[in-house]
Formats: sequence, C-alpha cells, structure tokens
Amino acid sequence: MPTEGPGMAARDDDLALLGLLQLVSPALPIGAFAFSQGLESAFELGWVSDEASLGEWLEGVLEDGLTRCELPALARLGRAWQEADGEAIAEWDAWLAANRETAELAAEDRRLGAALVRLLGSLALLPGGPSNQSPALPSEPGYVTVFAWTAHVRGVPVRQALLGFAWAWLENQLAVACKALPLGHTAAQRLVERLRPALVDAVDEALALEDDALGPALPGLALASALHETQYSRLFRS
Repeated sequence: MPTEGPGMAARDDDLALLGLLQLVSPALPIGAFAFSQGLESAFELGWVSDEASLGEWLEGVLEDGLTRCELPALARLGRAWQEADGEAIAEWDAWLAANRETAELAAEDRRLGAALVRLLGSLALLPGGPSNQSPALPSEPGYVTVFAWTAHVRGVPVRQALLGFAWAWLENQLAVACKALPLGHTAAQRLVERLRPALVDAVDEALALEDDALGPALPGLALASALHETQYSRLFRS
C-alpha cells in the first residue's frame, strides 16, 4: 500500500470530507436540536410567521451575525490550532463568549461545547493529550472553539470548516422552523436554495474581514433571546 503520492493525498481529502460531514451531521450527539437561538421567540412575537419572513430573518442573522462573529472567529481559531497558538485560542474563545448577549445564548454555547468535548473524549480526539502536541482546550470552551479543533484534527481546510459551520447553522434553524412554525419540508428546501449562495458569500466576506471589523449587530435576535427566558410555552432551550 502506498504511503505517499497522489493516491494518499486523495485519501486524505476524502477522510477530511467525511470528517466534516460527521461534524455537521444532525446525528452528532451534542444536542443542537434543543436550541433555537431566539427563533422560537421570533415566532411567538409574530416577527417571523411564514416562509418569506423566515428567509428575511435568516438572511439578517447570517449577514450581521455569523459573517461578523462566528465565521471569522472560526477562521482565526482554525489557524491558531494549526499553529498550536494556545494564547490566540484562549483569546478568541473569550471574545466569542463576550459576544453572547443573553444568558440563554451563553449557556447554549457552553453546553454545545461541553457536549462536543465529551464526544471527542470518547473518541480519544481531545487536544493536549499524549498523541498530539496541540495546546489544551480553554476552561469551559465555547462550541466554535471546539468545532475549530475538531475540524483541524480531522484535516478539514479552514474554508470548508466555515462552510460546514454555516450549513449546520442553517439546517438547525430550518429544523426549528419545521417543528415550531407551519413550515413544510418543501418550503424549507426552497429556503436552502435561496440561502446557499448567501452562505458562500458569508464565508468569502468572513475570510476577508480584519479584526477591527468583527462583532455582531443583532439587537432583534438579542431581544428575542432575552424574552425567550420568560416565554410561557417553549419547545426549545434558547
């Protein structure tokens, strides 16, 4: 069996792709299905009520949220893991935590991060162990930080990691809408077709942003998330 050359490079690419698919799969046992990121309150308040308004909400969150927060931070964390830069990893993890504007959003980030850490531990894939020279994870790391490590250890290039993260976000938001809003699966697929190009554009922009241009601007989402804490009837934890 060859140990190098085009055949092995193609195999590495295939394994990286499969690793990315594993990481963004709805079957990944981290409990992402339990969180709506304020979307459930947007339904309750009447801000989002149908396919058209849902598409507008998602486009806004993508443009003013993920593009300026999670995606560029994920790119920086990916590079930090590649360079074994523990200081940068801790700094960007703390920056992300500081940008969680409500208790529910902060708790979601920590819980998803903790769930992914437990999964990685069961697979012997945690950083800082005897099998690798990477820095250890920060204390109580957020989900994006652990996602970045998982993509790195699976050999997923940074751009593909961002695309996968954005895809997982979109898929989860549409799953929320299918459960809590009168939205059928065909309508959800129409929104996928509408937003797929926007995901690519978001990744392009996120990779081009300088540090001083980062920071989400989502007052509506923050308000919806805060109101969700006292919402009378809820299906989701955020």
